[in-house]
Amino acid sequence: MVGFWNDKNVFVTGGAGLLGPWLIKELASNGANVTALVRDEVAKSNFFKWRHNEHVNCVYGCLTNYHLIERALNEYEIDTVFHLGAQAIVTTANRSPLSTFDSNIKGTWNVLEAVRNSKLVKGVVVASSDKAYGTQKVLPYTEDAPLQGEHPYDVSKSCADLLAQSYHKTYGLPVGITRCGNFFGGGDLNFNRIVPGTIKSILHNEVPIIRSDGTYIRDYIYIKDAVNAYKLLAEHVGKPNIKGNAFNFSYNNKLNVLEIVNTIIRLMGSDLKPKILNDASGEIKHQYLSSEKARAVLGWEPTYSVEEGLQETIAWYREFFAAHK
Repeated sequence: MVGFWNDKNVFVTGGAGLLGPWLIKELASNGANVTALVRDEVAKSNFFKWRHNEHVNCVYGCLTNYHLIERALNEYEIDTVFHLGAQAIVTTANRSPLSTFDSNIKGTWNVLEAVRNSKLVKGVVVASSDKAYGTQKVLPYTEDAPLQGEHPYDVSKSCADLLAQSYHKTYGLPVGITRCGNFFGGGDLNFNRIVPGTIKSILHNEVPIIRSDGTYIRDYIYIKDAVNAYKLLAEHVGKPNIKGNAFNFSYNNKLNVLEIVNTIIRLMGSDLKPKILNDASGEIKHQYLSSEKARAVLGWEPTYSVEEGLQETIAWYREFFAAHK
């Protein structure tokens, strides 16, 4: 919506993650007054690379600190909340489930409770995930499928999603829930993820590693299309047919791991061959989404293909590693 964000006071958790800096950049360019919750000063993240810390309000602390969140919403007179903050790495969750549950579940109820007690917040978008669906007999996932995560990260997202629904149904909170596939884009510094890890390996002339057998199916969505999805949902979240709803955002183009790796290799002009370890555990084998609801109800359409997004992502990492030699 033209002019929607002009002078809006917006709070973004997970400000220094992958999605946060891209969303903050877009909101600020649309005239919003952004306040970001930042836990760690990750020096190489886009948040600091783009000097967001010099141009937006920064609240330093953890999602587990309820009073910090409540104070931020009150003192910065927040109108709209984007709750992106989470421990988002599946392997980290498998190694350390308690810290993941603390961030992703307690962190979510803290944000929702602070919003409930705010007199000013008019809408909140909560980041769930395709992982919240768990293993399903019928694919692609649709929004009416049960949430039945099995492994620690998946369970944490199922719980966060259900908490958001509960706060809408019980207290009427104007909540919108996003369920997206795997984000990729410049600024992902978690190199155990397949896209940045593969790009890094090729740039260093090292063999790309695939932890699984290469047949695991995932949905991939470029970060700029994800930003547009979050923004669009927030612009409509107060409407009766939108609030309380979850929306899948997807290219409707499922790819297995070997396909995404080989696409990256081809786009980078490499002749390296991936090494398949086949030792992945604690992960769902096949996951992909239907985004028909988002397209029909919100009018959302992606503007990138997977290959177009990968080309921009590869360019970002070429510049990143050249600058950090």
